[in-house]
Amino acid sequence: MSTPSQTVGPYLSIGLPWEDGPTVVAEGTPGAVWIRGVVTDGEGTPVPDAMIETWQADADGRFDHPEDPRGARPGFRGFGRAATNDAGEFGILTVVPGELPGEAPHIDVSVFARGLLHRVVTRIYFPENERANAADPALAAVPAERRNTLIAEKTGDGYRFDVRLQGEGETVFFDV
Repeated sequence: MSTPSQTVGPYLSIGLPWEDGPTVVAEGTPGAVWIRGVVTDGEGTPVPDAMIETWQADADGRFDHPEDPRGARPGFRGFGRAATNDAGEFGILTVVPGELPGEAPHIDVSVFARGLLHRVVTRIYFPENERANAADPALAAVPAERRNTLIAEKTGDGYRFDVRLQGEGETVFFDV
C-alpha cells in the first residue's frame, strides 16, 4: 500500500547537515570564496529550516570522477551542504569553478525546505563571466528578464546568492 508524499517538515536539520559540509575547500585555500545567501519563501520570509547542497567542478573545470573526459582531479570533493540558520542564512566556502566544455562556470544547487515534496534545483553563475554566460545553453534557455536570479552578486569575500522559493523574484529552478 502506498502512502502520500510528505514534505521535508520541520526536522530537516536532524542528521542531514554535517560538520564540515559548508567547506568544499579548506580555509586558506588559494582562491577560496564564500557564497552566502538567504532562503526566503513566497512572502519574502526567511526559511530557517532549509538546506542547500552544492556540486561543482574545481577552479580548472574538472571533477574528481573517473569519467571526467579531461582527467579526474583527485582530492577535490566538489560537494557542499549547509543548513540555514534562524534568519534563513547559509554559507558555503568554495572556489569559483572553471569552465566546463560548452558551459559557463557554475555551481549546481539543490534546495530542500519545508513545504517541498522534492528538492528544487538551480544554478549559480558568476557576473565576471559575461562571455561564457552568454554562450551557456542552460542560461540562454531562461527568459532574459529572469536570468538575474541565477547570477551571484560579488561581495568583499566572495558572492551573495539568495534563493526565493516562489512569488515575485522567484529563483529560476530547473526540471531535472
